[in-house]
Amino acid sequence: MRPKVFIARPIQQIAIDQVAQHCDVYVHGEDAPMTAVQLAHAVTDMDGLMSVGGNINDELLAQAPKLRVVANIGAGYDTIDVAACSRRRILVSNTPDVLTESTADMAFALLLAVSRHLLQADRYVRDGSWHYGLWNLLWGTELFGKTLGLYGFGRIGQAMARRGRGFSMRILYNARHRVDDTLESEVGAQFVDFKTLLQESDFLSLHAPLNPESNHSIGADELGLMKPGAFIINTARGKIVDEEALIQALKSGRLAGAGLDVFENEPQIHPALIGMENVVMAPHIASATAETRLRMALLAAENLLAAFAGRRPPNVLNPEVLV
Repeated sequence: MRPKVFIARPIQQIAIDQVAQHCDVYVHGEDAPMTAVQLAHAVTDMDGLMSVGGNINDELLAQAPKLRVVANIGAGYDTIDVAACSRRRILVSNTPDVLTESTADMAFALLLAVSRHLLQADRYVRDGSWHYGLWNLLWGTELFGKTLGLYGFGRIGQAMARRGRGFSMRILYNARHRVDDTLESEVGAQFVDFKTLLQESDFLSLHAPLNPESNHSIGADELGLMKPGAFIINTARGKIVDEEALIQALKSGRLAGAGLDVFENEPQIHPALIGMENVVMAPHIASATAETRLRMALLAAENLLAAFAGRRPPNVLNPEVLV
């Protein structure tokens, strides 16, 4: 009997077709989050779930007794209670690596946009304000010779280091584990302690996973250690930053600006951020390229089908379930 699979977003047809070769597929037709009630109803009789940011918790799992596989279409899985899945012998997988380059591109785009006032410059031209050249118009901050600090140094942090090196920046990083000397030399990065990272970065780009250790790890004390005029870029998770503390640092002028693709309570945005000219914001779209989103969908499908075939999924998060 073919497994039943629910896909929580209308992903690319090629990925749906790949799953449909081996499973009976049901797709949520709207590109919008499902409520907890909707999702619970949808997976009641399902063997597999391909999720996109849905809250997969013990309460939901209790209503899906047949569920065997949760294939997350995304690298982050903080919305999935992996431990609860493991207790029910449900395999969980994600899609890391395939979104590395697009996320690093976005982080660097935010860095450039906020440091060179690109949004203000665009509005200045569009609203007809440009009548002649002004010596003091929209001075920005150049990247050459500046220090790029990376909090977290996995695949995306390393890709960001390569981009920074291309701009002749000094690269510092802090992470749970130091990488080997060969990789440090390749990307031109130097490992430092967290305090040094904060104190010496002109641009601090966040690439750490969200966990109890990293939650609010950038707060008022940490921001107070940063250079006056520094910038923060966040394409990781919003809750890594204490948003109230960030707002105060931006208002006071201690920080020159921030580029944010993620927020503490997204999709709700703190009202204070909306009116800030020194903040560039995006709606959590770091992986949103046609190429990356297709790779994510296909990898999630591959993970799902491997699990149903009795093989180890390429990106399983709880391999103990396989024992």
